[in-house]
Amino acid sequence: MQDVMEPAVLDPSSERIATLVIGIGNNLFGDDGAGIHVIEQLRAADLPDGVELVDGGTLSFTLLDFVEETDRLIVVDAAELHADPGTVEIFKDEAMDEFLTSSKRPSVHEVNLLDVLVAARIRGTLPERRTLVGIQPLSLDWSSTPTPEVAKGVAKATEAISAMCRDAA
Repeated sequence: MQDVMEPAVLDPSSERIATLVIGIGNNLFGDDGAGIHVIEQLRAADLPDGVELVDGGTLSFTLLDFVEETDRLIVVDAAELHADPGTVEIFKDEAMDEFLTSSKRPSVHEVNLLDVLVAARIRGTLPERRTLVGIQPLSLDWSSTPTPEVAKGVAKATEAISAMCRDAA
């Protein structure tokens, strides 16, 4: 497994990525950084070869190159699920598209993610297999750590994504 620290280090001329996991969020605003915390935990996991991890931060179109170079996309982010804090929901393929387009505010970063996916679809490069792992936040206050409830959700999401990566191998 290779870790990708910055989106700019990916060489678009390299071979395709089997599974790309992008964590989105700002880890200085508590639970907003849930996706980044999952990426940090996945870096310590025993993931199969062909899995790339990207700390997407709050980036937007800079993620398009990554998305276009993968066969399977998994995105993890804090999302408004209308559920208890720390709840994890998984949306696959068309369910992911539906969630992003129909929810009033599905993610703190939904405009950026939705724009990236629409651009990939228009360019004919949208991965057929795509998954959004949403974690319900509690607090977006200034903090470098998630609330205890969301920390449990981060652990659950990490476990679920690890299983998805192993199943795909």
